[in-house]
Amino acid sequence: MLEAVNYANISVMALAAVFVLIAVRQVGKNSLAIWQIMLLGALTVLFTGQISPEDAARAINLDVMIFLGAMFVIGECMQESGYLLYLFNQFFGKARNLDQLLLLILFAMGFLSALLMNDTIAIIGTPLMLYFARTLKIAPKLLLQTLAFAVTIGSAMSPIGNPQNLLIAVNANLSNPFLVFLQYLLLPTVANLLLAYLLLRLFYKEQFQNRPLEICQEEISDPALARLSRISFVLLIALILAKMGVVILGVGGGGEFRLTYIALISALPILLFSSKRYGILRNIDWCTLIFFASMFVLMDAVWRSGIFQSLLAGSNADLASIPTILALSVLLSQLISNVPLVALCQPLLINPSPQALMALAAGSTIAGNLFILGAASNVIIIQNAEKSGETLTFLEFARVGVPLTVLNVLVYWLFL
Repeated sequence: MLEAVNYANISVMALAAVFVLIAVRQVGKNSLAIWQIMLLGALTVLFTGQISPEDAARAINLDVMIFLGAMFVIGECMQESGYLLYLFNQFFGKARNLDQLLLLILFAMGFLSALLMNDTIAIIGTPLMLYFARTLKIAPKLLLQTLAFAVTIGSAMSPIGNPQNLLIAVNANLSNPFLVFLQYLLLPTVANLLLAYLLLRLFYKEQFQNRPLEICQEEISDPALARLSRISFVLLIALILAKMGVVILGVGGGGEFRLTYIALISALPILLFSSKRYGILRNIDWCTLIFFASMFVLMDAVWRSGIFQSLLAGSNADLASIPTILALSVLLSQLISNVPLVALCQPLLINPSPQALMALAAGSTIAGNLFILGAASNVIIIQNAEKSGETLTFLEFARVGVPLTVLNVLVYWLFL
C-alpha cells in the first residue's frame, strides 16, 4: 500500500477523472464501461492510501447491494421467461392511437419503474419501444424519449424507484419510506408525466396523425419460469402494501421490516424453485453492482477529504431551502451524476425534514430529464437502441428535456 500523498488530494482528483471519463467514455482506442471507470476510481483511492481497506469495506452499503441484487433477480426472471413482454403487450394492446399509446407508456413504465427500479425497466423497455416503432411505423426517437422520461419521472415517487432514492430511504431510516415518498411525490409525479406527454406531442406533432394502431400479442416463452416470476412480482407488491399497512395501523415491527428483506423474500421463489436459478444469477447486472460498490468506496474517500463540505460551506447555499436543494441537485447531477450526488450531499443535511429529503430525491431524479448524462437509465436506453441501429443525440434529447425539466422542478417546488 502506497503512502498517502499530502501535496494533492488524490480522492478529489480521482473523482474528477471518473466523471470526465464517464462523460467522454473513450480512452485511446478502447471504450471503457461506466462500471470500469468507477472501479478504477475506487482502486485509485484505495491503493494511494486515501482510504484504508477496512474503511472501504465498511463504506459499502450492504442493504443497498443486497436489495439491488434481489431486484435484479426478479427483473431478469420476468424478462427471461417472456412474462414481462407478455404483460406489456396485453396492456399496450388497449391503445387505439398514438396519443393513447404514449400515455400508456408514460404511466405504465413510470409506475413499473417505481416498483422494479428505473434501470430495470430501461433495459426491458428499449426493445419493446423499437418493436412498436418498427411494427406501428412510429419514429423510434419519439418512443425512446417517451421511455426515458417515463422511467425517470415515475421512479421519483418510490424509495425503490431508483438507486439514489434507495440511498435516501436507507440512510434516513424512514419508518415507512413508501408512504413518505407517495405522500409528497405521487401527485407531482402524475402531473409531470402528463407534462411529458404534452411536450412530446408538441415537439413530435408530425407523428400524431390519428391513425389507428393494432398491436399484436406475444406468447410467454417459458411458462414455468413465468409462474415463478408472477409469484415473485405479486409477493413484492403484497409485502410493500403489508409494510405500509403495518405502519399505518401502528402495529409493531413495521420499521424493522426493511426494504432489503422485502426484496430478498420476493426473490426467494425464483432462487429456491427455479431450475434456471444459476443462469439467472449469472445474467443479472453484476456490472451495476460493481459500480455501486466502487462508488461507495470512492465517495467515502472524497467525504473524508473534507473538500466537498468546505466548498458547499463557502458557497453560503441554504441547504434547508427546498428551491436550493432542487436546483443544486438538478444541476450538480449533470456534473457528478445523481447517485454520487446523493451519496455526497445527504450527510450535509442536518436533521432534514421529510420535505428536504423528498426535494433531494425529486431533484436528483428529475435531473435525468435535462441531459442524456443526467441518468444512467438514459445511457442504458441509448446504448441498447444503438445495437439495433437507432439512437438519440444530445441535442435531440435536450430540446425536449430542458423545457420539461424546468417545468418538472416548478411542479415539485409547488407541491413541496
